[in-house]
Amino acid sequence: MYKNTEGYADPTAGEAMANISREERQREAERLAAIGDLMPIIRQTAALVGFEIVNRITFRDKATGREYR
Repeated sequence: MYKNTEGYADPTAGEAMANISREERQREAERLAAIGDLMPIIRQTAALVGFEIVNRITFRDKATGREYR
């Protein structure tokens, strides 16, 4: 149960915070799925032109600035 700064139960704010957290987790899962779809394409593209990926590739989400390694 979510409690406000004074220590009293605040179910409305708690529900709102839970909804926000759920949406953030969903967005993060969508970003990770997109990276999962992108990596095979990058590997295949490199292979088509005679290269292979040797080190890790870092992606930066333009909207959030978060980096994925």
